[in-house]
Amino acid sequence: MKFLKSIISIALFGIAFVGVAQKKEVTITTHQLTNNIYMLEGQGGNIGISIGNDGVLMIDSQFATLTPKILTAIKTLSDKPIAYLANTHHHGDHTGGNENIAKLQTPIIAHDNVYKRIKDNPKQNDASLPVISFNDKLSLYINGEQVLIFHVDNAHTDGDAMLYFTKSNVLHTGDTFFNGRYPYIDLNSGGSINGYINAVKSALILIDDETKIIPGHGNLSNKAEYSNFLNMMETLKSSIETEISQGKTEDEVAANSALTKTYDDLNYGCCFISSEKIRRTFYKGLKE
Repeated sequence: MKFLKSIISIALFGIAFVGVAQKKEVTITTHQLTNNIYMLEGQGGNIGISIGNDGVLMIDSQFATLTPKILTAIKTLSDKPIAYLANTHHHGDHTGGNENIAKLQTPIIAHDNVYKRIKDNPKQNDASLPVISFNDKLSLYINGEQVLIFHVDNAHTDGDAMLYFTKSNVLHTGDTFFNGRYPYIDLNSGGSINGYINAVKSALILIDDETKIIPGHGNLSNKAEYSNFLNMMETLKSSIETEISQGKTEDEVAANSALTKTYDDLNYGCCFISSEKIRRTFYKGLKE
């Protein structure tokens, strides 16, 4: 039953994004972070790109329909092949283009649980699977620097990975950071409130004030904004734990807009996760 819920939640997440695509043409926008690191914005999760003599390292692949546009954008940066594709987790807005990239003879890297969840998803075939998976962390040496790829437990999902470019001082958080908006915490895919908060804390220890951060969704960011995001998460956790301790029901918490007013006023409920949804998510995650 939990697996079925997971598939449904992933499908709904994808449908929400696809609906946006049908309303307007998607443009791939390129942002240069350093001499050789870039962020690509399109539809779905932000893509990280490293270019250099060793080839292209690509982080996440968005939706399959966008692959031609994404490849065109990458070709303007480098004429080298895509040496590796790393997935930050299994959701379709980050892995939908995996099969297309794999056809370029590009090996895919991801956490063990990403392999399992893609393998068990009837909407994705084996061509989308990682060929290199890891349990805790690994290092990739490419384009003149060490890239740390490390797992964070039960955060956005049970298979989240962050990637840190040690020389360039760039961090790709995957969906452990939704910049300026409420996060999607996939409780049905192993995500948790406490795990998410701990993931952010672990990343903040690693980086400094000069680090450029590619969030899973939202604008290019930095340590100060990631710290503000953590503060939001901890504030909501504390407020909703108090409601739970007072015997409030999920519907009562969902209806209590005062719990999220500070962040609603900052438009955190702008996007996929509304203020009511985040209150329900925190209630369910903390009530368990």
